[in-house]
Amino acid sequence: MKKAILLAVLATGILLSICGFIANQTTLEGKVTDKDTNDPVLFATVMLYQNDSMITGTQTDMNGHYKFERIEPGFYHVKVRYIGCFDWEVRNHEVREGIANVLNIEITANEVMLNEVVITEYKVPLIDMDKTVSGVKVAGIRNEQKNKNLYSGNFYQKKCIDPDYRSTQSESYEHLAENRFIPVMEEALSTFSIDVDRESYANIRRFLSAGQLPPKDAVRIEEMVNCFDYPYQRPAGKEPFALFSRLTTCPWDTSHQILHLALNTRMLDKNILPPSNIVFLIDVSGSMGQPNKLPLVIASFRLLVDQLRETDRVAIVVYAGAAGCVLPSTPVSDKKEIIRALEKLQSGGSTAGGAGIQLAYAIAKENFIKGGNNRVVLATDGDFNVGISENGALEDMITAKRKENIFLSVLGFGMGNYKSDKMQILADKGNGNHAYIDDIKEARKVLIEEFTGTMFTLAKDVKVQIEFNPVFVEAYRLIGYENRMLEKEDFNNDQKDAGEVGVGHSVTALYEIVPPGGNSLYTGKVDDLVFQTPDQEQISVNTNDLALFKVRYKEPEGMKSSKIEKRISPKVLKIEEAGTDTQFALAVAAFGMLLKDSAFKADASWNNVLELAQMATKTMKISEDDGGYRAEFIEMVRIAKDLSESLSME
Repeated sequence: MKKAILLAVLATGILLSICGFIANQTTLEGKVTDKDTNDPVLFATVMLYQNDSMITGTQTDMNGHYKFERIEPGFYHVKVRYIGCFDWEVRNHEVREGIANVLNIEITANEVMLNEVVITEYKVPLIDMDKTVSGVKVAGIRNEQKNKNLYSGNFYQKKCIDPDYRSTQSESYEHLAENRFIPVMEEALSTFSIDVDRESYANIRRFLSAGQLPPKDAVRIEEMVNCFDYPYQRPAGKEPFALFSRLTTCPWDTSHQILHLALNTRMLDKNILPPSNIVFLIDVSGSMGQPNKLPLVIASFRLLVDQLRETDRVAIVVYAGAAGCVLPSTPVSDKKEIIRALEKLQSGGSTAGGAGIQLAYAIAKENFIKGGNNRVVLATDGDFNVGISENGALEDMITAKRKENIFLSVLGFGMGNYKSDKMQILADKGNGNHAYIDDIKEARKVLIEEFTGTMFTLAKDVKVQIEFNPVFVEAYRLIGYENRMLEKEDFNNDQKDAGEVGVGHSVTALYEIVPPGGNSLYTGKVDDLVFQTPDQEQISVNTNDLALFKVRYKEPEGMKSSKIEKRISPKVLKIEEAGTDTQFALAVAAFGMLLKDSAFKADASWNNVLELAQMATKTMKISEDDGGYRAEFIEMVRIAKDLSESLSME
């Protein structure tokens, strides 16, 4: 009896302690606005610091509102960053217990170009309502840009866009012709390398945040679709992949169908993953001096270091006019030394990217861990202008380095002189992946939420081949993946390089299909051959399968590939019955086609995209949209719609 009473007392004490801990937590929220127009500032990054360490970060929404929840009472620094415009902070802001703490921030558009502005909070009368709200409004000064107008609710009006700010003449993107419809009787096999890069979507968001539509060549639809997580089934057996397929009506051309394919990987606890030997390769040239470049790189790598285990190792190589090692390979147990080296970095000089890559690979090889995760993580705007800088020479160098079983992750930063084409080459030829970091929220997504997928390779040289059945398919078109297409013979050729998949990553692909008798405008017709006649006996008599879905892959250090396959049912679902994952993926694909002004967009429209995205999310709980990325997508579509309509009226 006494024992039971004692246990009850202890349980009550623990419960009260937990409740007391939760009760002590509070919130901080507010609105970021343009002081001159009182318009909200959208997609500004708001970061919360304590004792010079970042606690958390968020972005303002479509109303300029931000909110931090479940934070401890105390004094904080609140830093606001807006891409390409300003970087400032409110220091020593007190967050109190038991009230809703409000910090509204007004930004003044100032034509004077300043260095970073730090605002130390001053005493103002509190707005006290029922003694439940603490409110403070402070004014800030933008720096770094002369742009007179912030991105706000009426940003898309022509007068709000500074021509210098809109310029992308120094940015470079690879031009790729869209995949066409291919008649099955001409070629039944479609072969491509998988792609888990996510760069295009974040880069598009950066353009829309700046009040402009992205260049058409910056829009890579497969990267946009793969930027989102989908609830595909994970593999149950020894295979590294589980294969998924679904056939539905095409929302932008109802006479066509969409084949939704995916492969999903196993999730693994990072504590059982192999040890890491990582080299941070950081561009510190003069072009990296802007707040959304080197300062964001440093903040991003601090997040990455926090994800590593004490037994992992990190070295830091920098390059500007020349390359140098600022930190030899150091165990993460000495985290303070790694952070100290990061925070000492400053920008200046030209950009000898090739020399930096060579040195980084040399250090990674020197500290190579057999069976481990050996990786170079490059952070740059891609503006190489000294030494090896041409795309062809970079491709040759990286192709040679990948044979050493050292993988490459490429993180792009900045705007104005962003070289997407160079970074695509580095990632594609270096057995790696490519992401664009436009703010601290995206850094958290890539380096924390997707840590294992970004940093640990599950399989390499992953290829997909689809064999279509002419009984059900007259013609097909792979949406996106233009720079990943392979010859059909490459599928079984283990010497042919292909893409890598990280632990926990999934890959999605969409085919638009013309069924027999579809009379598509896109398939075209040719005259009958004079010297040959089609062999009708080769037409399949299989009426059970639409297609055969095949995947080849190698182990991270393997040389011989393995194959898995799945037969695809010809059952067609209405788009309303196709599932929220398919509906949302198609909304993203249609959005990309509109941004590219695709020749195959048919009846796609901004309103159609919004309807499809809302159909996919209307039953979704807030907790299921982790990070709010789907809600953000819908707002991006609205922004693009407004911009497009505004430009069409000029």
